[in-house]
Amino acid sequence: MQEPTLLVLTALADEPRHGYAIAQEVKALSGGRVVLRTGTLYGALDRLLRDGLIQVHREEIVDGRARKVYTLAPPGRERLAAEAERMAATAREATRRLGLSGSGSGTGAGAVAGVAVAPA
Repeated sequence: MQEPTLLVLTALADEPRHGYAIAQEVKALSGGRVVLRTGTLYGALDRLLRDGLIQVHREEIVDGRARKVYTLAPPGRERLAAEAERMAATAREATRRLGLSGSGSGTGAGAVAGVAVAPA
């Protein structure tokens, strides 16, 4: 899964959002690394709608303009959960191979730079 797609699905995981709010959440989630331009964002939203991963939660009129609010569809939630588990498993293995695992130190799956890594 491409990072922008992962970030859009993650932005919708906790609550429905309209396009601008999704773009702002993606920017925040990525620490400012990913900034979705309008055309890119709405192209991605159209594709995710077509693929059944998201759905329109509601449509509203704000300042005389139509606005759609999107939410994760059940297949999108399943796909995001599977991707999160895949990434967590890869991170656990990388941590193990780097010798950073907490081997009995009570820090869950390991500690990296002083940050506890919780098991998925």
